[in-house]
Amino acid sequence: MSGFNEQILQLYAVPFYTVLIGAEILLSNYRKTNYYSIKETLMNLYLNFMNAGLDVLLRFLIGLSVLNYAFQFHLQIHWHPFLYWFVLLLAEDFLFWLEHYVDHSCRLFWAVHVTHHSSPEYNLSTGFRSSVLMPVYKYFYFIPLVLVGFKPMDVIFMFSLTQIYGILVHTQYIDKLPAIIEYVFVTPSHHRVHHASNIAYLDKNMGMVLIIWDRIFGTFAAENANDKPHYGITKPIDSPYHPLKIITHEWQEIAKDWRKNIPFITKLKYLIMPPGWSHDGSTKTSKQLQNEIQEA
Repeated sequence: MSGFNEQILQLYAVPFYTVLIGAEILLSNYRKTNYYSIKETLMNLYLNFMNAGLDVLLRFLIGLSVLNYAFQFHLQIHWHPFLYWFVLLLAEDFLFWLEHYVDHSCRLFWAVHVTHHSSPEYNLSTGFRSSVLMPVYKYFYFIPLVLVGFKPMDVIFMFSLTQIYGILVHTQYIDKLPAIIEYVFVTPSHHRVHHASNIAYLDKNMGMVLIIWDRIFGTFAAENANDKPHYGITKPIDSPYHPLKIITHEWQEIAKDWRKNIPFITKLKYLIMPPGWSHDGSTKTSKQLQNEIQEA
């Protein structure tokens, strides 16, 4: 049933997104805010199509195969229907936060995820600038869910549902919302921080629907009116409209580090340590840069 519901969800999502993005483009042109450019918007959509194609393929080859296998060993928990979906929402949202945290904390996964952050623009179409290779591993994060009795297709349906919310917060036209909403949910203000390259904002606000995980685990940062977000990555891509370069540029940087005359264990650290880590201090991680600001 959830497979059918997901198809219905996707069927209605496409015209819904089309109308919203069209309206935001018109508003941007009317107010002359220049939040959209043709090249960046087309690139966002192109990367989304690449991600979607790979996702459809791997969802069946890897995702459902792995989750269905794990589901054989699930605990026999008798969920009340309401509690079933409520706990699935909370648990899936937390596991997304965990995946997102790893993507920002380990350079190997950052090399995949950085695609989503690479645009210097921030608008609804940026939400479609997908990390093309993420379907290779994202389904493995859902294994704990099926082990406690959530059906694989229900897990995938919930992820698709929360992604709709995650895309909608990619906007500059909604200011801060009432305090209770800002405290519990991810809002456009929170996500603007996440996409900013300002040092104070780096690696903050990882949540998809709920911001409470960031508050609990110390990755939360509020948008500061005196520190306007600057979007994109700290080291812009030298070929910003070349799809292959956008997808692979961080892998090319890793390859450069591996060619250095350093011990093999140090080379491994260039894969597993956070982005910006270097053995000689020539580049710094976000936490190192943030500590320097606090100490200044």
